[in-house]
Amino acid sequence: MPKKARDGDDTAGWLRYLYGPGKRDEHADARMVAAWDLYVDDPAGSPDRTVSDVALLLDAPVYALPGRKPPKHVYHVAVRNAPEDRILTDGEWAEVAREMMHASGVSAHGDDQGCRWVAVRHADDHVHIVATRGRQDGRQPNLRQDIVKMHAAARVFEERFGLRRLAHGDGTARKWPKTGETEKAQRRGLRETARDTLQRAVREAAAAAAGDGDFFARLGAAGVRVQQRIAPDGHVIGYSVAMPGDRDGGQSPVWFSGSRLAPDLSLPRVRERWKQAGPVPVVAPAELWRVAEEKVRAAAGQLGVEGLHQGAGDVAALGGLIVVAAAVSPRLVRDQLRQAAWEFERASRAPGDRALEGRARRLYRESAQVLSQSVAVVSRNDAAAALGFLLALVMAVEASRCWQEAQEYRVQAEASGRTVRLLREAAEVTAGASAAREYRPRTKRAAVQPDAGQRKAVAPGEHPMAAVVQQAVPEHVRTLLEDETWSALCARLVEIERSGDDPAEVLAAVAARRGLSSADSIAEVFAWRLDGWQAQGGPGAGTYGKSASSSAAGGTGKRSGPARRTGVPAPRRRTSGDEELKGPRRAR
Repeated sequence: MPKKARDGDDTAGWLRYLYGPGKRDEHADARMVAAWDLYVDDPAGSPDRTVSDVALLLDAPVYALPGRKPPKHVYHVAVRNAPEDRILTDGEWAEVAREMMHASGVSAHGDDQGCRWVAVRHADDHVHIVATRGRQDGRQPNLRQDIVKMHAAARVFEERFGLRRLAHGDGTARKWPKTGETEKAQRRGLRETARDTLQRAVREAAAAAAGDGDFFARLGAAGVRVQQRIAPDGHVIGYSVAMPGDRDGGQSPVWFSGSRLAPDLSLPRVRERWKQAGPVPVVAPAELWRVAEEKVRAAAGQLGVEGLHQGAGDVAALGGLIVVAAAVSPRLVRDQLRQAAWEFERASRAPGDRALEGRARRLYRESAQVLSQSVAVVSRNDAAAALGFLLALVMAVEASRCWQEAQEYRVQAEASGRTVRLLREAAEVTAGASAAREYRPRTKRAAVQPDAGQRKAVAPGEHPMAAVVQQAVPEHVRTLLEDETWSALCARLVEIERSGDDPAEVLAAVAARRGLSSADSIAEVFAWRLDGWQAQGGPGAGTYGKSASSSAAGGTGKRSGPARRTGVPAPRRRTSGDEELKGPRRAR
């Protein structure tokens, strides 16, 4: 993913930063992997060449230009891989750098009069390319559409090197925080930027609102500062939001319009959610999850059957439903639901127009309104009641993925796939928690003491846990032992035993909770269910269930935070926690 930084006027300063320790000693083994000329010495490995020498060489064509040199003559691009990609070699990064300079127009292949540039690598996952805007023949480079052309080149390398494949820009991508916003959040010790917090708050308010007044009232209740833009005729034509206490260098509030937060959060696009809205169904609190489940299952069978534009509207409404479900879900699975809502955000935005009518869209909107009408859902924390709804959501997102694949919306279909995995995890955790609530042990086992005569807990993967599986689920023994996530399941069973419960009884209980016919990995499903068991606080739940599971503690996922529980592979995800549930109310 190439990203162009702001132009500068200090070539030597940029190079010193790239070769230096970084702002927090994050730069390691800085070295030059490529340059405009094969015979440019790397100052990191040459005693006769300094960073200042390289800067002078880069600047020479600029100072030789006729007339005044460009005021911002330093051209800087960072090219980064996805966290899950393999580590590229220096030779591969050199090839990427040369192709990026060719695509951008800085220095075309075979053009020995192009601009001068160097590529510096100081981390495993990215490389920086610094060039100067002055060709060696005295002309200015043609950089028209440079970033677009570099993105096209990046897609070729993704396929060739077997990396995570992104999509050409289709106008549906989210608005990412700028570097300054990220650094401000880090200085303040916040898990996310103000932009991310505002985007989540606005999305939740829009998904649950029934009109303009309700939308702005929900934003105010969430603690967000709101500024409406009013036309001369008195109609509201736009809005901006800001975090309390978030100010710029001049001590003015930092305002974000809806369109700056995301393409579908401008006021006209937000209003689409309630233009075709009907009366809000009134449902008893005890029936909320069941009624919502029925509507979601009915809508899943109707998604996209009325045409392309109707399908786009259906998927957008499903995105709103997941946002609301994440806000009111039981605490046990709130982290997974929040991550699912974040992943499905891109999936919910299809290129082109979307229709405002359609049976599936109406059912999804009604489901969202049903879940958002009562805070009793949150206080009851009824994981068992939510299980059927979560399974219905899995079905609905699978239907959206099939529709997206049929329309060849690859990036949206991939986002739906990641969402399905998160929802499946939430459903299995919920199933395990339900089993824990109904579990009645035949005999109460005493806690295992290190010096007692009883069998001691063993390291994950050793034979005694295989014997436990043989006793609890004999029909799945071979499949489980051959599964790549067997070690994760084994670790859970060891902790169940350490807590004083019989691991065979517990495994049998969670295995009997739901069928396994649709499971891609039975070991992973059992591990998730045992997560729910421990999080619910089974009869002998020990410290493992209270601290190790991110689901139980409202812990963090990834984009930039502590790692989730080890053993079960999971997609990288952005940071989310119970403290973030309060969202904009957090002090800034």
